[in-house]
Amino acid sequence: MALIKSISGIRGTIGGAKGENLTPEDIVESAAAYGQWLKNTGKAPKVIMGRDARISGELVSQLVSSTLRAMGIDIIDLGLSTTPTVEIAVPAENAGGGIILTASHNPKQWNALKLLNDKGEFISAKDGQDLLDLIKDGGVSYSEVENLGTYTKDDSYIQKHIDLILALDLVDNEAVKTANFRVVVDCINSTGAISIVPLLEQMGCEVFVLNGEMTGQFAHNPEPLPAHLFELSNEVKSKRAHLGISVDPDVDRLALVCEDGEMFGEEYTLVAVADYILTKKKGNTVSNLSSTRALKDVTTKHGGEYFASAVGEVNVVNKMKEVNAVIGGEGNGGVILPELHYGRDALAGIALILSHLAHFGKPISFLRNSYPSYSISKNKIQLTPDIDLDMLFAKLKSKYKNENLNTIDGLKIEFESDWIHLRRSNTEPIIRIYSESVSEVIANNLADKIKTDINEILKGTD
Repeated sequence: MALIKSISGIRGTIGGAKGENLTPEDIVESAAAYGQWLKNTGKAPKVIMGRDARISGELVSQLVSSTLRAMGIDIIDLGLSTTPTVEIAVPAENAGGGIILTASHNPKQWNALKLLNDKGEFISAKDGQDLLDLIKDGGVSYSEVENLGTYTKDDSYIQKHIDLILALDLVDNEAVKTANFRVVVDCINSTGAISIVPLLEQMGCEVFVLNGEMTGQFAHNPEPLPAHLFELSNEVKSKRAHLGISVDPDVDRLALVCEDGEMFGEEYTLVAVADYILTKKKGNTVSNLSSTRALKDVTTKHGGEYFASAVGEVNVVNKMKEVNAVIGGEGNGGVILPELHYGRDALAGIALILSHLAHFGKPISFLRNSYPSYSISKNKIQLTPDIDLDMLFAKLKSKYKNENLNTIDGLKIEFESDWIHLRRSNTEPIIRIYSESVSEVIANNLADKIKTDINEILKGTD
């Protein structure tokens, strides 16, 4: 069981003791701190809320909305929704901020408060620290009875979100309709069922739905990784579909399955979208340090410039704005299209991928094979309170001092044709270890080598 309060939000497991898990007291405390932060900024005292279909979602939503209303903040509740939908609704409603209740890819016992500013973007590191200080030090003020906030339900925004996507010049809805795509969608018992399915239907696709009941009882581990997508792969082959689609419970990550049941690779979702966009408009691209170098290759091919950011959506967004990127995102299947909004959006990614395929005119496996082929090995090490990360990274930097080192986010070691990136997770008590090479074996060996290095360092400090 765990509770993580960081500048990325408040995340934890339901139940247990206060301060150790995400209990009602922790939820109220965190919501109150966000409400006070919002009032301190002088922004509109209005918050957009939405949630995925987690078992605890309704309970957490009631606690958060009641707390904010007690502070004089009006609530517009989208109910069951998606992270990108809430992000779009915040500026559309002239709200001061937004909260999405979702633990993204984490299992069903987890939930979280994802916190947005008035632009519908994740709050900055500084704002996150100010909020953490409010949680720690208090200073929250509640409203008198005459000034309590109002509560309004609005279930119209998923369709508004779809309408905005279909209106994009980059989305060729007519070409997609002509292609008559057959698509299998794994909705992982969450809100993909009420967002992705209608999007595909409105684009003229024949849709087959897996795990479409929004029970929050996830049929498999909800992270859209190959190890969890056997059912989807088999169904794509069984239905002779053109592709399969998998998302996480809050619909901001997108993974694809090819017509032959093979994985397209979540790292290549952004690569394919970028390839399509860069054929239509020239410009720069951004992804984080843990993402595949294939995006750089594709960007360079189209005459653009690639930039890397620290891990975390807010960091990617900041870099995208800095370099005026036309597309960006993360290698976990996160696509950020600035002309729609600055947030990872699986629905936008789907519409762009289908447009790309409709113009490409060949199976999606052919599209995947048209890109540089790299293999990424994604590993993790559980963190314990006695591990000194600063000491650990310092010793690794010393060991690999003759290589190209990047320390803007943990430690990235770049070799001649491979790389490995170690960093502390913002959402779980783990060290993430990502490595990439042209060979899966070499990528795995790199990860094993760095894990051995870590174990030797930690043994030396016993």
